[in-house]
Amino acid sequence: MSQNRMVLPQPVGKLLSLLPVYPGSLLFATALNLALKNSLPEDVKQSLQGKRLCIRVSDAQLTFHFQWNGGSFVAARNEGKPDLLIGASAQDFLLLAQRQEDPDTLFFSRRLIMEGDTELGLLVKNTIDAIDLPVFDPGRFVPARVLARLSAKQKS
Repeated sequence: MSQNRMVLPQPVGKLLSLLPVYPGSLLFATALNLALKNSLPEDVKQSLQGKRLCIRVSDAQLTFHFQWNGGSFVAARNEGKPDLLIGASAQDFLLLAQRQEDPDTLFFSRRLIMEGDTELGLLVKNTIDAIDLPVFDPGRFVPARVLARLSAKQKS
C-alpha cells in the first residue's frame, strides 16, 4: 500500500540504542495492557502464559521484552532467546497499527520478521487480526491535542 518507505536515520537509531531496555519494555507492556488486556480470549491468555516475547524496531535499534504473566503483560529482562521475536522498521510497525498494511504482506515482502515459535507467532497475528482495535492515530499525541484533552477533563 505505501510507496514511500521511510527509515529512521542511522544516527537517530544509534542514539536510541543507548537507552536502557527495561524502562522501554515497562512502558510497552503498560501500553499493551491498556490496548489488549481486556480483549484477549481466555485460551489466548493461557497460550501466552510465561512466553517471552520481543518486539524489535530495527531502524530505531529498540527492543521491547515482555511476557504474559498472571493476567497482564509485564516487562521482562533480556535473558536469552525469546519464545517469539517480531521485528520491523518503525514505519512498518506504524503502518500495521494504523491498519494501512497487512502483516502477511509485510512478512512475505521480508519487511516483517518472526523468529522463534511459529505457532505462537500465528496465535499472536490471528489474535490481533480478530480484535477490533481502534486505528492508531499518532496525531492524538501532538502536545496541543494532549493539552486540550487534559484541559477538557479538568473542566468536567
